[in-house]
Amino acid sequence: MASPRATPHATTRNVILATALAGAMAGCAPDPGADLTQGPYAPGVDHKKTAIDGLDVGNRLMSAGEYELALDAFTRAALDQGMTPEVLTGLGTANLGLGRLGQSERQLRRAVADAPDWPEAWNNLGVVLMEQGKLGEAQQIFRKAYALDNGQSDSIRDNLRLALAKTENSANTAGQNEDYKLVRRSGSEYLIRKIP
Repeated sequence: MASPRATPHATTRNVILATALAGAMAGCAPDPGADLTQGPYAPGVDHKKTAIDGLDVGNRLMSAGEYELALDAFTRAALDQGMTPEVLTGLGTANLGLGRLGQSERQLRRAVADAPDWPEAWNNLGVVLMEQGKLGEAQQIFRKAYALDNGQSDSIRDNLRLALAKTENSANTAGQNEDYKLVRRSGSEYLIRKIP
């Protein structure tokens, strides 16, 4: 039986496939300038190095708005350091970002009980209370945070002003969109925006 003749269309297709295959294979060839003294594979994990602090990772993730990942980082920090006031504040702040107000309030209340002179923890507790509509208590918490901070933080001052204004004009501010500012020890600020 005679073999069928190749059509011009099939020949063009074969040339294109051969060219594509040759290009793909060329991409697999090692770079002539690459240093392969360590082998052609990606470097492994160096288990001898110290890990980055979970609090730092969590704070960076909070700044990026990645609250779920920040919660994981703060949980890892709790395994390494225990439930310190900083870890509790980080957990409470991440839970606030996720809308878990009950958990956030419990963790921040624990943090201020363990570190009663830390204004940032008091401020963040005040933000949670504002989110829950507990205006009177939030106002008192912001006053305490402002006093402990000696008026140094603009964020705490702004939160106190907002709480005072909201308490005085609670009927007039019901439909407004407020911005509350969360703070942490190193001075970076978190901004939690209420969604209508």
